[in-house]
Amino acid sequence: MADRLSNEERNAFMGELERLREEHRDLDSAIEALTKVGPVDQLQLQRLKKRKLVLRDRLSFLEDQLTPDIIA
Repeated sequence: MADRLSNEERNAFMGELERLREEHRDLDSAIEALTKVGPVDQLQLQRLKKRKLVLRDRLSFLEDQLTPDIIA
């Protein structure tokens, strides 16, 4: 798939990857801060972790799209 992407598509994917990585790091910080504060709102913590998993899935998809297919 990577060899069929136009430069515009590749740049769009790279931009989205960077934005998602930043959001993923921000969620790490938010989860860490939430757990250090004291009593944790479990529902909020669960939502943050779920969002983090969704981001991880999207990151994996985009990285796969940018990686050339190699036949072993």
